[in-house]
Amino acid sequence: MASLKEIRAKVTSIKSTQKITRAMQMVAASKMRRAQERMESGRPYSDGMRRVISHLVQAQSDYKHPYMVNRPVNRVGFVVVTSDRGLAGGLNINLFKNLLKTVKSYQEQSVEIEFAVIGAKGVGFFKNFGGRVTSAVTDYGDNPALEQINTPVQAMLDDYLNGKLDRIYLVYNQFINAMAQKPVVEQIVPLAESEFDDSELQAHSWDYIYEPDTKTLIDSLLLRYIESVVYQSVRENVASEQSARMVAMKAATDNAGNLIKELQLVYNKLRQAAITREISEIVGGAAAVS
Repeated sequence: MASLKEIRAKVTSIKSTQKITRAMQMVAASKMRRAQERMESGRPYSDGMRRVISHLVQAQSDYKHPYMVNRPVNRVGFVVVTSDRGLAGGLNINLFKNLLKTVKSYQEQSVEIEFAVIGAKGVGFFKNFGGRVTSAVTDYGDNPALEQINTPVQAMLDDYLNGKLDRIYLVYNQFINAMAQKPVVEQIVPLAESEFDDSELQAHSWDYIYEPDTKTLIDSLLLRYIESVVYQSVRENVASEQSARMVAMKAATDNAGNLIKELQLVYNKLRQAAITREISEIVGGAAAVS
């Protein structure tokens, strides 16, 4: 059994750790609020772009962009958005588990897989897991600019246009609330018409007059749409990261408090036993002298 000195040292060490986890919890809570505000401010633009693209998908146009054309699947690309830092509970692990299910289903069909990674945790995962990582971005911070994260996405889109990829998925953590984050694997290229199913849209046949011309307008809109989807996913992931870290640090702080109480109880029992033993020795010595 540990001595009183060892228990005191453990309690001191745990209290120091508890101070750190409590501070990290407060920092994460503050960052989460700011990340949530940035995420919510970007949703109207993303939703607006989605409505425009849903009209284009349903429109009767002679021009079909390659992003709107399905083809046989021989090679698939995944854009994986993860956090740069750890101590966020099971946030990244749950995302990887969800991703691996989709990857396994394609591998069983002998489909080749490649990855573009945003976030240091994703880079570390694929170093251990394996897989062909074509590009990666790390250290993007809590409020990344589009230019920081666009390189790997653009590289995959170029591969799709050149016929090197037949389908591209986006993998990220969707922010539900401070206590819940949902790992998502969604197809972004080619545009899945099921993603734009709308009874109001299906009730009409859309036909537009394009200015300056159909190709120029659709090419520009589709690129902006995909950029907005990826950028919004990164913001969602940042908010998810901070909320998961806040919850994880609160749990660590609470666990440290419980452990301190248990150690203090053991310490008090040992201390009382030592006092009782000393009293018994004094009484025994006094009785022997008399």
